[in-house]
Amino acid sequence: MQALLKSLFLTVLISLALSVAGYAQFEAPEIEKISNDRQSWFMNKFDDVKWTGQGFYDRSEIDGKQTNEIRARLKAAYGDPTKTIEDLIKLEDFRPAQAIQFEYWFVVDDSIPMMVLDIDGPFGRGLVYAGASKYIDLMPQIKRVFAKELMAVENLPAYQDYYYSPERRQWYNVTYDSGDYRTTEITSPPGMSY
Repeated sequence: MQALLKSLFLTVLISLALSVAGYAQFEAPEIEKISNDRQSWFMNKFDDVKWTGQGFYDRSEIDGKQTNEIRARLKAAYGDPTKTIEDLIKLEDFRPAQAIQFEYWFVVDDSIPMMVLDIDGPFGRGLVYAGASKYIDLMPQIKRVFAKELMAVENLPAYQDYYYSPERRQWYNVTYDSGDYRTTEITSPPGMSY
């Protein structure tokens, strides 16, 4: 009888431990944005990462949103971008055709790198996602939580960016303020002639 009780106790204990471990896998991930001044740290820490977009393919509500709106939601949830075209303009080997409007870099749960950036600046919808290939199985959950956080934003803050469209061979000043999105053609950003 004692052996049976011991066996039953161990079975219950193991089942409980496994269910707690399984539950821990589905806790909401903590997503920390990397600020502009921590870019070097991020690049050094994740220097050997094999980046992929796999795992981010499941559609979410954010994927259908105009990039202008997503940019405002990102600012509300995470602050200013990690990198904008203004940061790239300062580089010696800068070429406008390689440019983005914005990039946000993140570390998820203190160990998983993730980047999101615009698709075709203010003319696109959704985001491009990249994460470390060894965490592909976690990417759907991370994207769900990330998209949910962005869609929960109610008050969209003002922002101002520049964007270069290689297809149009045109610079743009991209702004949002008080519900008004504007994409205005400009010759080039101030201080730059290109």
